[in-house]
Amino acid sequence: MKLKDLQKAEFWIATILYAFAIIVLISNTSNRNHDFDYYSFREAKVPFSYFSHYFVPGIFRISIIYFTFLLLNFCIVPSIIQKKNEILNYSLILISILFIGLVSGVCNTYSEAYELVRYDTLQQAYNRIFFSSFSYAIWLIILISAYSCGKAFIIYMIENKDKNTQSQNQMRLDIGVGLAFWFVGMLLWLTTRSPFEIIIIWTLVIFSTIGIIIYSIYYLLPLIYAQGKKFKPYFWQVFFISLLLAVPMSFISMFFFYPRPEGVLVVFLFHLPTQLFISAPLAWYLYKRRLTNTNELTTLRTELGKSDASLSFLQSQINPHFLFNALNTLYGTALQENAERTGEGIQKLGDMMRFMLHENVQDKISLTRDVDYLENYISLQKLRTSRSADIVIETQIDEQLNNLQIAPMLLIPFVENAFKHGISLQQPSHIKVTLQTKENTLYFDVHNSIHIKPDNDPEKLKSGIGLVNVKQRLALLYPGKHELIIRESAKEFFIHLTIQL
Repeated sequence: MKLKDLQKAEFWIATILYAFAIIVLISNTSNRNHDFDYYSFREAKVPFSYFSHYFVPGIFRISIIYFTFLLLNFCIVPSIIQKKNEILNYSLILISILFIGLVSGVCNTYSEAYELVRYDTLQQAYNRIFFSSFSYAIWLIILISAYSCGKAFIIYMIENKDKNTQSQNQMRLDIGVGLAFWFVGMLLWLTTRSPFEIIIIWTLVIFSTIGIIIYSIYYLLPLIYAQGKKFKPYFWQVFFISLLLAVPMSFISMFFFYPRPEGVLVVFLFHLPTQLFISAPLAWYLYKRRLTNTNELTTLRTELGKSDASLSFLQSQINPHFLFNALNTLYGTALQENAERTGEGIQKLGDMMRFMLHENVQDKISLTRDVDYLENYISLQKLRTSRSADIVIETQIDEQLNNLQIAPMLLIPFVENAFKHGISLQQPSHIKVTLQTKENTLYFDVHNSIHIKPDNDPEKLKSGIGLVNVKQRLALLYPGKHELIIRESAKEFFIHLTIQL
């Protein structure tokens, strides 16, 4: 069900219940036999009018519930959840409490007029009636707001069930543990027949504790850690939050402990130390422990990803087909020309093999060494293609005089890919490799032609993991510090890579 459909259903259900309640109120107007208020008026010897003492107050009470539900459920609470006009909405809640309390208090002076004669003075009676009315207003606001927040939470969980599931599951588990702890305490107090006041204190303090711990772990502490702050500012924020929570808790406790105002002090004395000396340290400990575990898991995943990528890369680089091609090239060159070029080719191949066996296993190497490997590879490929006038290989590789470091074998896959797909001994082909550095930024471009390999080429059926692997390694090693652009047409292939070293 969509949110708009749910809101329509809520509106019509609330409206139908409102109309039904008014109909019941009207039908009960003439029923004196089962009306408790009527006999209360008669016992107190106070004249009773069904219109002014029953019907009109009832209409106002039902209307207050209906319109408060509409205002909170459809306007105020959704705006607060979306963090829109927060000051205005909180002000509206306060005004609603005052308005509901005043209207309910006036209604109660009529519907409960028999109470006026039971007190020594009218002021005492009015104090009791209006205090109950404001308590009723607060409870009404809390219950409707709790319904709206719970509905919004359920909708959020349904809409985001595939996002951040681990964090959401952990939050649900934390809330479940807190509620279980509260329930166990309730069973303990009930089985020991503890006073009702203790149950109220336990419920108020535990619920506020659950709220502060959840708020701290999933919002406050991540924000404080992101700002580089420590325990002290966090402790003071929990202190002020606890003081703010003490206000609604005081109103609620006044309702249950009336006419004993010392009950409010008892709740406060249990609430504040619990939040400062239990909730705050416990949330801090849980968050730090989970953050450490998360960092360890992230490190392990990253290292595992690097290991898998490095292993796959080594497997792709130690390619017998390439080695045999290189040796065949050297053998053919030795037959055609003097041994000088053959020696040069063997030397370059040896340098490449030493690089792969020794420096390729390091996390970072000098950019100069990686460029040397790249140039050796291109030189060997030029030996193979030098007899063909239709093959043009250009390189613009700046000499690296800086001390920049780079993860090994990040650049070579793009050049290998260019020679693998861009060179044909029967058709015109071209490859251009450009490498420049400016301050700490590397700019690398490879531009090559594309040729479909013949069916008898052993490389034709190999999909290759070079480019896929290098993308994976770039994401692991340079997250947010690289940009890779790949463009391909029917006849040409182009890559542009930028890395912040």
